[in-house]
Amino acid sequence: MLISPAYAQDLSGLTGTATQFLPLVLIFGVFYFLLIRPQQQKQREMRTMLSALKRGDKVVTGGGIIGTVQRVANATDKNGKAVPGSEVEVEIASGIRVTVLRETISSVIRAVPDKVANDTKA
Repeated sequence: MLISPAYAQDLSGLTGTATQFLPLVLIFGVFYFLLIRPQQQKQREMRTMLSALKRGDKVVTGGGIIGTVQRVANATDKNGKAVPGSEVEVEIASGIRVTVLRETISSVIRAVPDKVANDTKA
């Protein structure tokens, strides 16, 4: 036999390791674009929504309680800057106010106009 089988094995050995890692790289890429990146964007939107809370906003807590923000506590950081505090006072009924943690607020309800287009009331 004139051709040694070791040369053919060396050539396939170099491409074999590359083809073994290619599916792992592709799977990580799919996971990043379909799962990780959208979750990061959702968390960023949630942080901006919570930092923009103000008096009069209608909110839904994590427990499903709907209320109106009455007071947003402010705190100071180590540099002396005013930053939003971790507690928010929410009025859940007339005269009933509860203090909730800012992180437990799941969404802010946008104001709906008082008069609806197909409303029959005058």
